[in-house]
Amino acid sequence: MVENFSEWFHDILEEANITDSRYPIKGMAIWMPYGFKIRKYMLEIIKELLDKDHDEVLFPLLVPEGELAKEGEHIKGFEEEVYWVTKGGVNDLNEKLALRPTSETAIYPMYSLWIRSHIDLPIKYYQVVNTFRYETKHTRPLIRVREITTFKEAHTAHATKEECAQQIEDFIEIYKEFLDSLAIPYLISKRPPWDTFPGADYTMAFDIIMPDGKTLQIGTIHNLGQSFAKTFDITFEDKDGEHKYVYQTCAGVSDRIVASIIGVHGDEKGLRLPPRVSPNQITIIPILFKKGKEEVMSKCMEIKAALEDAGLRVNIDDRDIRPGKKFYDWELKGTPLKLEIGPRDLENNITIAMRRDEGEKIELTLDDDLVDNVKDLLDKYYKNLKETAWSFQSEHVKFTEEINEIANIIEAGNIAAVNWCGDEECGKQIEEKTGYDVLGIYKDAEENAKCIVSGNDAKYVALIAKTY
Repeated sequence: MVENFSEWFHDILEEANITDSRYPIKGMAIWMPYGFKIRKYMLEIIKELLDKDHDEVLFPLLVPEGELAKEGEHIKGFEEEVYWVTKGGVNDLNEKLALRPTSETAIYPMYSLWIRSHIDLPIKYYQVVNTFRYETKHTRPLIRVREITTFKEAHTAHATKEECAQQIEDFIEIYKEFLDSLAIPYLISKRPPWDTFPGADYTMAFDIIMPDGKTLQIGTIHNLGQSFAKTFDITFEDKDGEHKYVYQTCAGVSDRIVASIIGVHGDEKGLRLPPRVSPNQITIIPILFKKGKEEVMSKCMEIKAALEDAGLRVNIDDRDIRPGKKFYDWELKGTPLKLEIGPRDLENNITIAMRRDEGEKIELTLDDDLVDNVKDLLDKYYKNLKETAWSFQSEHVKFTEEINEIANIIEAGNIAAVNWCGDEECGKQIEEKTGYDVLGIYKDAEENAKCIVSGNDAKYVALIAKTY
């Protein structure tokens, strides 16, 4: 699948009824029913995690030009990507309005109104919204789009620098738990200064390796320090009566989570969905003949009810088509577990189970243990997806001390890990000499390690990659 991943990805979005990219605006697509359900269950997970200590809000789509322009470094990072509304009907607007590329400049003017005292802190809000960016590179559904239809962004404000730094660590743990629930592996790195979110002190990012060897950024966490607080005058009165600027963070994930589910777990037969987000966790396929048809369907309904009572999502495929076509369809759509029941199975008091990852037929008795046995198979399936995905990642991160080896490593579908002194000029030289991006700081370098460019003492191990 590595050789034709791009074609496979495009085809599976259509064949599995995930999105339709034929909408007549480039970079904008329609969520189809099956894909929308995957999206819905994905959002339920991240919302459940955030709702423990965050509150969900919803801000308007339009941002006044004056507010967007206040943070000069921030708007400079987006100025070529902003969509502008200049008319209301036939009348010119007094002030241009931006379709939000991201929401800092929409949210933070309100924070300056809401925050007055230390008792108002911390504020931890999040929202799930559409954002718009005039993407000039080659667009790709769910990966590089002009309308991000599923942008979860969290924005927090704190009284101290230490609380702000702790929030960054908290976000990292939330994202790890979120991605673990989807069996998605990840590389966590600190972005280099030239790739830090505009206006932030530093950026932490989660990346995955797709089957073609390119990395996909699927989550970002930004320590904003006090830069936006000073721009938007977000201050509070502390316990001693002194007025101080707040410290802020923001963090986001997007449609790319669904892209990563598809890319990381898929195979030549189609999707392999993690149980938490699969629209149907179990598909029951009745094998029907004229004789015994009613008895088989009755048993299928009984099993469906028992599994649903246990909190599982179940469907019965009773379409009037050949069983082989049903098996093909649900392999394509990635249902974790299929249960096949025909008249002979009913006589033997069994159902034939098949996990999407292994494809081996497993006999399960139709007794009181059926629900527990089905749950056990789903659990084993999830664990296998997770182990396979993490194994793929570990095999595709290759360390080298020779800058001339980087290109060969990356072109073979891997990420290169190198020693780096941390000097910005050296980092940019790596990019210039190799033609690939410095993804970020992955970890501290070992003692006595030397920078791959300068030969000076290395501070870090940096990741070099071909990116989407």
